[in-house]
Amino acid sequence: MTIRNLEYLFKPRSIAVVGRGKSPSNPDATVEFNLIEGGFKGPVMPVNPDYQSISGVLAYKDIASLPVVPDLAILTTPLEEAPALLSELGVRGTKAALLLSREVLQDHSGDRPALLGQELTRKYPNGVESLKQRILDTAKPHLLRVMGPDHLGYAVPSANVNASLNATRPLPGNIALLCQSAAMMRGIIDWATSRNIGFSHVISVGMRWDVDLGDLLDYLLRDSGTRAILMYMENTRNRRKFVSAARAAARVKPVIVLKPRDFRAGPLEDAVYDAVFQRAGILRVNNIEQLFGAAETLATAKPVYGNRLTILSNSYSLALLTSDTLLRRGGRLAEIGATTRERLAQDCRPGYPIENPVDLGDMAGPEQYAKALDYLLQEPGTDGVLVIHAPPSVDRSLESAKVVVDRAKNRRLIMTCWVGESSVESARELFNKAHMPTYRAPGEAVEAFMRLAEHRRTQDLLMETPPSIPEGFTPDVETARRIIQIASTAGRFRLNAYETSQILSAYEIPVAPLYFAATPEAATDRVLEMGGPVALKILSPDIVHKSDVGGVAFNLKNPLEVLVAATDMLKRVQELAPDAVIDGFAVQSMQSRHGAYELMIGVRTGRRFGPVIFFGHGGTESEVIGDIAFALPPLNMHLARDLMSRTRLYARLATNRGRPVDLNAVALTLIKVSQMVIDLAEIVEMDINPIWTDAGGVLTLDANILIEPSTEPAAQRLAISPYPKQLERVYDFPDGRSFLIRPILPEDEPGLKDLVKRMPAEDVRMRFFQPIRELPHEMAARLTQLDYEREMAFVVTEPNSLPGKGKILGAVRCNADPNMEKAEYAILVDRAMTGIGLGPLLMRYIINYAKNQGIKELYGEVLRENEAMLRLNRALNFSFHTSPDDPGVIHVTLPLN
Repeated sequence: MTIRNLEYLFKPRSIAVVGRGKSPSNPDATVEFNLIEGGFKGPVMPVNPDYQSISGVLAYKDIASLPVVPDLAILTTPLEEAPALLSELGVRGTKAALLLSREVLQDHSGDRPALLGQELTRKYPNGVESLKQRILDTAKPHLLRVMGPDHLGYAVPSANVNASLNATRPLPGNIALLCQSAAMMRGIIDWATSRNIGFSHVISVGMRWDVDLGDLLDYLLRDSGTRAILMYMENTRNRRKFVSAARAAARVKPVIVLKPRDFRAGPLEDAVYDAVFQRAGILRVNNIEQLFGAAETLATAKPVYGNRLTILSNSYSLALLTSDTLLRRGGRLAEIGATTRERLAQDCRPGYPIENPVDLGDMAGPEQYAKALDYLLQEPGTDGVLVIHAPPSVDRSLESAKVVVDRAKNRRLIMTCWVGESSVESARELFNKAHMPTYRAPGEAVEAFMRLAEHRRTQDLLMETPPSIPEGFTPDVETARRIIQIASTAGRFRLNAYETSQILSAYEIPVAPLYFAATPEAATDRVLEMGGPVALKILSPDIVHKSDVGGVAFNLKNPLEVLVAATDMLKRVQELAPDAVIDGFAVQSMQSRHGAYELMIGVRTGRRFGPVIFFGHGGTESEVIGDIAFALPPLNMHLARDLMSRTRLYARLATNRGRPVDLNAVALTLIKVSQMVIDLAEIVEMDINPIWTDAGGVLTLDANILIEPSTEPAAQRLAISPYPKQLERVYDFPDGRSFLIRPILPEDEPGLKDLVKRMPAEDVRMRFFQPIRELPHEMAARLTQLDYEREMAFVVTEPNSLPGKGKILGAVRCNADPNMEKAEYAILVDRAMTGIGLGPLLMRYIINYAKNQGIKELYGEVLRENEAMLRLNRALNFSFHTSPDDPGVIHVTLPLN
C-alpha cells in the first residue's frame, strides 16, 4: 500500500505528452489541447517524431531531447512500447506516468469479457499479464508510478491539470470522483457540469496495473481540498488493501459508492459487497442523483444520532405521504412530549390535536413555523426536523423560509422542502446560501435523512467499543484440521454429518449428540443403547439438503421403527439420488426445547473478498423466508450483535419476553464460526441449520461443511487482517511475576482509559503533549480499534486475563505511513511498573515488530523535559534532532532496515 509519488500524478510541475504516428484523431493533440486549455501553469512538452508541433507547441523528437525533466509523462503510444519509454523516463527522473491507450485489453478482474489485440498476442504469448509485469518491473527501480492503462485519463481542476481525452472540462470543487468506467465518467461529468457541481479530482482508474483504488483512497484521505470521495465501482482486486484504505478514509470524510448490482454473479456477491461497504463505513447509493445528493447532504448537514424524524408541514396530505415514505425506508417518527404538544396546539393551531407529523394547516405563516420550530427543536427524542411548505392560498413562502433559516444555528438538523417551482426559487436560494439541506420533493428529503442515519450507524460501528467476550473459549484447532485432512486426502469435498459435528464440538459450539451407524441393523443397535425416541439421518457427502430426498426421519421410538425407516430411506435415496455415495446413518436422540427459535449461521466465500459470515431465520423454510444478513470476519461481540440486528428476526429475539433468548450465546457462536474461518483455510461453505436458541443458550441440530484444498494461510484470504495471535508473548520478570504482551483489541478501550486515569497527570502530559484527565471515547476508540494491516499497538496484561476484563499495565504502538517506510512510535507505562524494565522491553518489542514489517525508520516526538524517555532513546541508539519551530520538542529517529 503506497501513495509514494502520487503527487507527481496529480500536482505535476511539468508534463510530457509522448506519442507517435499521424492520425486524424491524434490523442496527443487532444490531451495537449486539454492541458493548455485547462490553464496548466508549467511546461507542456509534446514528444512525437512524426510532428513538428502539436496544438501549436513545438514537438520534440524523443525523450532525450526534452529540455526539462517532466514530473508526469502521458503516453499515448501503443502499449508494447511502454516498457522502453518508461525506462528512458525513469533514467531522466520522471516520477509518474499515465498510459492513455486506445487498445482493447483483457480485464483480468474477471467481471467483463474483453478482446486481446492480435499484435499483442503475437508479441507476448503469455498475454497482457506478461506486458503488465514488464511495465511494472521497468518502473519499479525508478519509483515511477504508473496510472492505467486507460482510454480517458483524469483531471485535477484545482491544479489546472486536465490529463484526459474528455471533451468537457470538469468544474473546480471539493468532491473527488473515482470511476471504473470511462463512459460513466463522461456521463457524470456532463451531469455535474449542467448542475454547476465541481470536483477536486475526477479520475478514471483504468485497469489499475499499479495505482489502484486503495492508493487513490489513501491519497485523497490526505488531500485538504477534498471534502467527500465518490466512487463508481464495479470490482476490486486487492481486497485487504481496498478495505484497509476505505476504513481509514471513511473515518475522516464521507466515502460514497455507486456500485451496480451484477445479477450474473448471483445475489451472494452483491450481499458480500454490502457487507464490505458496511464494515468499511462506506455509504452505498443506487443512482447518480443519490451519489451527489448524499455527498452534499453528508458534507453540509448537521450530524444525526438515529433515525427519528419530526415532520412539520402546512399540508396534512404531504405530511402523511412523507411519513409513509419514512416508515417504508426503516425510519421512525419521533415522539413529541405532552408538554410540547400542548404548546403547539395552543400557540400554532388552537383546538387542533397535535401529533407527529405536525400539521400547521393551510393558513400557517412565518409566525406559526417559527413557534413550532422553537418547541420541536428542544425535543430530546428527535434526530432531525423536516420542514415542508406547500403552496398556500396566500403566498408567504419566502417569509416562512427566513424564520427557518434564523433557526439554522440550532444544534439539531433542519431539512427543508418547499414544494413548487418558480414561486419558491427565492426560498431555495435562501436555504442554499445558508448551507441548509433543501429538496424539491419530500421523498428526496426522507431519502437524504435515512442516508444520514445509515452513515451515522456505520460510523458508530467503526468507533463503538465492543463488550468483552462473556466467556473465553479455546478451540481444538488440531482436531479440526485432522478431520479436514482425512476427508481431503480421501478426495472428498463435503464432510459428513459426523465429521461436521466433531469440528463444531472442537470449536465449543453445542451440538446435539450424534452417533454413526454404517447399516440399518447397526442403527437399531444404537437405538437400544440410547433409549427413547431418535432421529435418523442419511450420511452422504453428496447430499446437502437431506429432507429433499427423504433422508430424515424423526421420533422413531423402537428398533423396529428404526429398521423400517432406515431401509425405506436407503431405497428412497437411491432412487432420487442414484449417484450419491452413502456412508451410513447418523442417529440422534430427539431434542425438545419448547419455545426455542430456529436460526441459521454459516459461511460463504465470495470471489472478491473471501469468506463472509451469515446469520438469519433458520429451518426448512429459511430460503423462502429470505431473512439473512452478511458480515466480514473477524467478528467481535459488537459486530456479531450488529450482524444479528440487520435481520427481521432480531426484533423478536430481542423483545419477546415470553420467549427470552440468550443473545450473548448467539453472538458468541458467531464469533466461534468467525474463528473457524480464520483458522481453517479449507472451509469454503458452512451451513448450521437449524440451530436452536432460547434462554438456555444454543444447540445445533444439523450442519454441513464444504471444503477445498488450500495452500495459503487461512487468515490471508480474509479481507480484514484478523487478530495476530502469533505476536503474543509471555515474559517472566526477575521479581517472579509473568506478563503477557499481546496486540491491542477493541475490547481494551476500558482498560486503556483506566490506565490513563491511574497515571500521574505529568506522565499523561508527557505522552499526549497536553493535560488530559481521561481519554475521551473517540480518542480511545481510535487507539484500540486498529487495522492491523497498517498500524499496530501492544498492551501488557496479566497472562490469563480476558480482553476487556483485566488491567492494562503498559502500551506501545507504531503507526506507519502508507508507504511503509517510516513509523511513529508512542509508549505508555503504568507508574507502578517502573523500575522492572517494562519500558525498555516494550520499546525493543515495537522496534523488532517494525523491522519485521520492513519499515525503514522508527521515529518519535519527545518533550525536552521528558528525561526518562530521552535516556531510553539514547540507550536504544536513537538520533536526536531539534526543530527551530518548536525547541521544546525533540525529534528522535532510529534507522531500521
